[in-house]
Amino acid sequence: MPTQDSIYYIEKVEIEDDAESINYDEVKCEDDFSDSEAEEDLETALRSMQQNLQSEGLQKPVEIPKATVTKRPEVVDDFIRNFLIRYKMTRTLDAFQREWYELQIRGGLDNPELVPDCYVQNEELENRVKYLEREIEKMGRSVNKAGTQYIKMKKERDYHRMHHRRIVQEKEKLFTDIKRLKKHYQSYEPALEELKSKYETAMREKMLTKIECEKNLSKITNLTTTLNNYETARASANGATMSQIKELDLEDIVQKADSQKKTFVHPKDSVIPTEPGENPDMNASLPVTCHLTKPGGYHQQVSFKAHDLAISNMALHPHRDVIATVSDDATWKMWNVPDGELLLTGRGHTMWIGGCDFHPQGTKLATGSGDTSVKVWDFNEGECVATFNDHSHPVWGVAWHHSGNFLASCSMDNSSKLFDVASERCRSTFRGHTDSVNCLNFLPYSNILCTCSADKSISMWDIRTGLCVQTFYGHVNAINNVNFNTQGTLIASCDAYGVAKIWDVRQVVEIGSYDFEPHPANSVRFDTSGACLAVASNDGTIKMLEVEKSKVTELEGHEDGVQAAIFNRNGEMLISASSDTTVKIWS
Repeated sequence: MPTQDSIYYIEKVEIEDDAESINYDEVKCEDDFSDSEAEEDLETALRSMQQNLQSEGLQKPVEIPKATVTKRPEVVDDFIRNFLIRYKMTRTLDAFQREWYELQIRGGLDNPELVPDCYVQNEELENRVKYLEREIEKMGRSVNKAGTQYIKMKKERDYHRMHHRRIVQEKEKLFTDIKRLKKHYQSYEPALEELKSKYETAMREKMLTKIECEKNLSKITNLTTTLNNYETARASANGATMSQIKELDLEDIVQKADSQKKTFVHPKDSVIPTEPGENPDMNASLPVTCHLTKPGGYHQQVSFKAHDLAISNMALHPHRDVIATVSDDATWKMWNVPDGELLLTGRGHTMWIGGCDFHPQGTKLATGSGDTSVKVWDFNEGECVATFNDHSHPVWGVAWHHSGNFLASCSMDNSSKLFDVASERCRSTFRGHTDSVNCLNFLPYSNILCTCSADKSISMWDIRTGLCVQTFYGHVNAINNVNFNTQGTLIASCDAYGVAKIWDVRQVVEIGSYDFEPHPANSVRFDTSGACLAVASNDGTIKMLEVEKSKVTELEGHEDGVQAAIFNRNGEMLISASSDTTVKIWS
């Protein structure tokens, strides 16, 4: 039972609030008190107190008391409760607490004993042992895993070491083969140089002979005209003579010869224009690209993924801001620019598509493919309306004649062909290049077809006669692309070593050469005014050449080689297509 000393009472005391009975002492405030003294922290105050004590002769510094935690021994009932709670013995805990409190009320538990330290220590040690056992098990699993990983990495190391040795052996073998081939090539180099000089001499002689032949033909024509005039005068003076009879016989012979020379004429064949069309851009004032007029030039504005595989070529619609792209995934697509909206998708080729071109009226699209076929797609009918399979090797490019009735193509079979779309047959084959014909374009509003080849030459053909009328020499590597300016007075070409050249069509001379080596130049394109030339390079950049100043700037953004770059009609945009499957618009 509780003793009398432990009995206490609580008494309620009210404190009167009598402000008048309290005397307040006046505290004087010094004038030099500042806020900085009021903000003094505890550490600074203790330091100042120590200094004051030391100045008074007290050498012992003031020690700050440290807080301690006293660990009290656990009572027996708490120990039992914690034990039962730990093992979730709730019913036993309820029975224990009920009996314990009954004993405590009856006074059966005067002084509860404490749990001896040994039990507490044993429990802590037991918990520690369990924790260490779990850690040992965890470390064992880590060791086993590390051992397995070590064995795996050892096997990989041995594999890569063996692979490396094999690569080194193959590398040494390749070096030996390269040295041997280099020596072999050097033995042929003098002969190649000699053959090259002979070839160039023969081509010059051929050109001179051709010019001489044309002069002789002109002389013959003049002499024939003079002779006919003379015979006509004699016939009119002397009546019917033998010369008149002979002339009539001669005309019969010529007509028979012409009839024998005539080839098969299809009833649907279109007529090739005899006179060149009028070029509306010849003397017009054409807009200069904003890359030359805008401070800082072009900047990338829009980029979108166009195909699943590399884009190989691109064409611009003649009347709208619409482009067509062709790809190695054997499809062509039409896009609205600059928003990149997909308009049409075409499938039909069985291999990659190398070139495309819009019909002059913008109603059709022609494509050439690695499956050796040329196809014409009609947008109104929504399908392929013509297929030409005359080539024996992959087709690199296609181009429409300004009349829209004829389509030209170039191929790896060293030839170019002219197709009549109306009769759906090949009208002419142009042979003369000694290697793959990589690109072709028509001189604007004319019957002249320009081709470039891997034989390092550029040729111009008259589609009426099927003859080569001019050849340009100057490149020392395979020519990848050729293009005219809008007026048709200049030709731009580029080759596989990154060299771009500009030629004067009228004077048949080279007027500029620009070296962007060592990466190949894949495409060249003039702007509408002809003042700027865009060169699509295989290093992922577009070289912007200002023709008059020979100043070059670069547009960077593609992650792979740029295959095509074209200006829109007013020069406000440049559109580029790349092997990284994207189309970018610069403005």
